[in-house]
Amino acid sequence: MFVSVMNNISLYAIPLILLGITTYGVVKKVKVYEAFTEGAKEGFTTAVRIIPFLTAMLVAIGVFRASGSMDYFAKLVAPLTNAIGMPSEVLPMAIMRPLSGGGASGIMNGLFTEYGPDSLVGRMASVMNGSTDTTFYVLAVYFGSVSIKKGRYALTAGLLADLAGLLAAVIITNMVFG
Repeated sequence: MFVSVMNNISLYAIPLILLGITTYGVVKKVKVYEAFTEGAKEGFTTAVRIIPFLTAMLVAIGVFRASGSMDYFAKLVAPLTNAIGMPSEVLPMAIMRPLSGGGASGIMNGLFTEYGPDSLVGRMASVMNGSTDTTFYVLAVYFGSVSIKKGRYALTAGLLADLAGLLAAVIITNMVFG
């Protein structure tokens, strides 16, 4: 019953949201098409403006991974991760997630291939992926696009939120699947 209801909601959610927004705009006498095209034009301008920040971030991530620094760091802190119930195989995913969503997805796919998506490692990586964010990417791209120079407190808050999500993922995955 619940699955059936959720399937129906997922089928109609996006069309209903689009219809609702369009209807609201028409009722408020907004030129919906013109507003949409103006927003798309601004989006393109923003995309062009963030290319340097995005390029710098992707190069830094590539250097971090290619140099072997991530693997070295993972081995260094493996005793700590084992103590909190996190398999050391998941640590590269935990390290990469605040840096790059695509990089983290690649690592997670590798974990799925090696251990299976239904293993403790696969499940923990999945929960971790949904519980944390790409903090450095957000700061580099979004803050860079609007010229925010002082992101120190945002960085601290983002990394603390990532740590909380990581620990919650470890605890909950161990409670439910461990």
